[in-house]
Amino acid sequence: MITRDEALEIVKKYVKNKNLINHMLAVEAGMGFYAQKFGEDEELWRAIGVLHDFDYEIHPDMERHPSEGAKLLREMNIDEEIIQIILSHADYTGVPRDSLVRKALHACDEITGLITAVALVRPSKSIHDVKLKSVKKKWKYLQFAAGADRDEMDKAFEEFGVEKWEHIQNMITAMQGIAAELGLEGVPVE
Repeated sequence: MITRDEALEIVKKYVKNKNLINHMLAVEAGMGFYAQKFGEDEELWRAIGVLHDFDYEIHPDMERHPSEGAKLLREMNIDEEIIQIILSHADYTGVPRDSLVRKALHACDEITGLITAVALVRPSKSIHDVKLKSVKKKWKYLQFAAGADRDEMDKAFEEFGVEKWEHIQNMITAMQGIAAELGLEGVPVE
């Protein structure tokens, strides 16, 4: 298998965009939260969260991400089950989400962008100031964080089997736990 630190080394090799790295760290936080909640292998789940978009910067389209990334992972001798989990987070790969870890990855992925956007419009720009009611309010405005597909997220949450608002609160909590790493500690507001 792969450790979180090994996954992070791969990310550092392929990703220069800080926002993309922050996204993967946010997904990692959610995956760690759920691994603990469900008694799963936290190190593995965190590694998968960190690694899932490692190739997006070099393959930023559906034709290549994450399929071309899977080829790179195979060249690195990454376990095929991990590769299949990563492939499953994109509907268009055709890899089924037929396990809890695959469903968790899909459910943790896109919501991080919406939560980050909510944090960044706060006067403090702090994830610590993000409350569930703020996300609920912004959820309704489709032009806010327009890239965060609400229908896709709803489908992912339902497939995962964790109620939407409970899941979003869990993700807020997980992301708050690594606020400094995400650059979302914020600034003092006068």
